[in-house]
Amino acid sequence: MNNKIINPFKNESECLQIGSLTVENRIDRVSIYGSIDITRDKEGLAVARELKSILDLTLTELESAELPDKVTQKPAKIVKNPFE
Repeated sequence: MNNKIINPFKNESECLQIGSLTVENRIDRVSIYGSIDITRDKEGLAVARELKSILDLTLTELESAELPDKVTQKPAKIVKNPFE
């Protein structure tokens, strides 16, 4: 566990891990994937609080913004492999 915090929707570079759970920051989304065990002990409480703080920051940012109905994701751009 680390006590890093992300700034939701502010950049394309922040990424953190809580156990095996990964949180990736993007301009148009926050991606959360993997798994995490929140155990019934002090360590589990700390993990739950860290996860909650990330979600609270994300909710605060979403609630303070004027949001579109849906974000349109740009298709992936295919580039030539520079190592070929």
